[in-house]
Amino acid sequence: MDRWSGRVAVVTGASAGIGASISEELVKKGLKVVGLARRVDRIQNQSDSLMAADGDCHHLCKLMAPVRHRWSINDVIGGIRNTVMPSDCSPELAEGLKSQPGKLYALKCDITKNTEVQEAFKWTKSNVGGVDILINNAGVASNGKLISGPVESWKSILDLNVLALSVCTKEALQSMKERGVDDGHIIHINSVVGHTIPNLPLVVHMYCASKHAVTALTEGLRRELVQQKSKIRVTSVSPGMVETEFMAASGRPFDPKKVYGENPHLEAKDVSDAIMYALGVPPHVQVRNKVHVHLHIKLL
Repeated sequence: MDRWSGRVAVVTGASAGIGASISEELVKKGLKVVGLARRVDRIQNQSDSLMAADGDCHHLCKLMAPVRHRWSINDVIGGIRNTVMPSDCSPELAEGLKSQPGKLYALKCDITKNTEVQEAFKWTKSNVGGVDILINNAGVASNGKLISGPVESWKSILDLNVLALSVCTKEALQSMKERGVDDGHIIHINSVVGHTIPNLPLVVHMYCASKHAVTALTEGLRRELVQQKSKIRVTSVSPGMVETEFMAASGRPFDPKKVYGENPHLEAKDVSDAIMYALGVPPHVQVRNKVHVHLHIKLL
């Protein structure tokens, strides 16, 4: 990982769970991390607690919604000393990251809106130098049948899990190309359901379809880059059940104590460790797919 120190990573869905864990680990490795998220209120709550905790912060700014799609330094939470925390990080984590070599910026961005994505990448280019690593982590699921919908939930799944991922990837590759970066890395957070369709009590077939699309997009992009003789790498990481807010946020009937207490599952740190491994292999090695499987699901 030493070769990545001082370079720039963009992480989508950085406000919680896997995205927050990835952002934390990258900061510890010395990277400048731009975390994209929609939940400004959670980030603002954290900025308030950080300001109260340390009176000598030199550029703690509010994260504001972009006005007419134009960004300024006020759209970024500058950090206490060298750290800007993702929205759900605890004060203890904030304290721990203050001494780390990297830096974390939090940008408000709804990645299903192309203009906001474009402005976020413009800000990244202007303020931290452009993208070397993109981690497409943001995703959504819902409990709904193919025979009955609702169609709105299908659109939300495909807009975020497939189209937004592709738009962010295009912007990151453009940033790399403009700067002559040929050792960059694109990482998609996929799922085991992107490789099979499990027999679950919950009906998540559109979500499965979106993750199968991610599998196809990973391989398709890899082939396009090979045709261009590019050394930019592409990796798909496919966890099984992970203990995060993801299932609760999907609107499913959900008892976390029962689900996580009775079923084998991963922690967010397990997934971020897999990301660190994929990034840390020598430049001539490409980790194409990493699948993390839990054993079975008894009841959801």
